[in-house]
Amino acid sequence: MCGGMLHMKAQSVKSMKNNEAEVKAISTILEENYFKGIYEGNLDLLKAVYYPGTLLFGDAGGKPYAKNLPQYLDGVANRQSPKDSGKPFKGTIISVKVVNTIAIAELTVKMYDFNYHEFLSFHKLDGRWQIVNKMLSDVQQ
Repeated sequence: MCGGMLHMKAQSVKSMKNNEAEVKAISTILEENYFKGIYEGNLDLLKAVYYPGTLLFGDAGGKPYAKNLPQYLDGVANRQSPKDSGKPFKGTIISVKVVNTIAIAELTVKMYDFNYHEFLSFHKLDGRWQIVNKMLSDVQQ
């Protein structure tokens, strides 16, 4: 370590409990708003979790994907919902990491003929966790 000592301070139990509470809060948002909103095509559920300036980037079906939030919500409003399509849908939370007022969630979402791997960035604004960025890639297997 270049002759220096590594100084680390253990995370306090109180801080760990707060972090666990924040991870749980984000997981609840993902289960009750995000996955459910996508599955049902429910714009009210989705609008409740997205920050108005959210940008969405990645690839879908081998094509570049870049949208702002209004474009994304318009697409959701004008497509057949996964629920109505009769095709399999499954949203899975891989991990949620929180640092103070920022967080990242790693997910997989199977819908239609896509298998998305997603990274959602969150920021706690006015006491509410909101998605501020979405990155996705279709990882067909």
